[in-house]
Amino acid sequence: MRKVRASIIGFGSVGQGVAEVLLKKGDELKSLGIDLDVVAIADSKGAEVNLAGIDLKAALGRKREFGTVAIDNLTGEDVIKSVDHDIVIETTPTDIETGGIGLVNMVAAFEFGRHVVTSNKGPLALKYRELVEAANEADRKLLFEATVGGAMPIINLVRDTLAGNEILSVEGILNGTCNYILTRMMEEHASYEQMLAESQELGIAETDPTYDVEGIDTACKLVILANSIFNQDATYQDVDVTGITKVTLESLSLAYDEGYVIKLIGEVKKDRLRVSPRLVPASHPLAVGGTLNVASVCTDLAGTITVTGRGAGSIETASAILSDIVSIYKD
Repeated sequence: MRKVRASIIGFGSVGQGVAEVLLKKGDELKSLGIDLDVVAIADSKGAEVNLAGIDLKAALGRKREFGTVAIDNLTGEDVIKSVDHDIVIETTPTDIETGGIGLVNMVAAFEFGRHVVTSNKGPLALKYRELVEAANEADRKLLFEATVGGAMPIINLVRDTLAGNEILSVEGILNGTCNYILTRMMEEHASYEQMLAESQELGIAETDPTYDVEGIDTACKLVILANSIFNQDATYQDVDVTGITKVTLESLSLAYDEGYVIKLIGEVKKDRLRVSPRLVPASHPLAVGGTLNVASVCTDLAGTITVTGRGAGSIETASAILSDIVSIYKD
């Protein structure tokens, strides 16, 4: 049995989802030979540290009642540097302008010899190569399945299941908010503005939806795929980006009459990174509805492999984080 001590840095929706999943899956982890204790949790107001293992159920209750787990006046970076543990689960909010505190946390983790598993797209979209080099120098792992597609496996599918194949391209729907809006526009014969408002009321879209509807979120995910799968050194500036704000009900209806749907498709090849609304045959595997994500991986040996799943949600994202933790310690 391998004893593993972890920190959760960032205790918002995803961080809490990780705690919930660890509570549910403790026995399954032990059956794989992994005895995992969370010894520190940090949020924006402070941290809780317990080297004997934090009571995750109590921590979740305290977060929901008081809005924080803070007992100690420590930042996430303080925890990473001062608390003896093996793996940092980094789930702070994404900052695509600077990488934010997530970038600081990851650099600190490698400096102090800790593995990193993350759902945070910002640092990877901006500083992928530097982070990989820092992980390699520290002889630690950096895993980030949760940054692209939520519970839908893309990166690990390519690295593990499709190992030995040449990856020719990856394309798909990588933002559930945009997919929901476009789906509902056709279902309700309603305008973009109406369905955006509905998605905001349901909590699917943010109050400021720019990041999603302008294609920025999808573009960041393409950068991560380009760098991790195609060994590029891409940044957001290398992506040709068009969002869905100009898609009209009329264009959707005309497409439907011809047997097509309009979807926001992200595409990455060795020579192209593009996000744009595109016509997709209604019977095509990429023509999924609602908040679903889908990705088609085109290979030289296996042909095209298509995976579909929930691309967002705290438990779904935590599922990908859990799979990365297992992959580190199962070997």
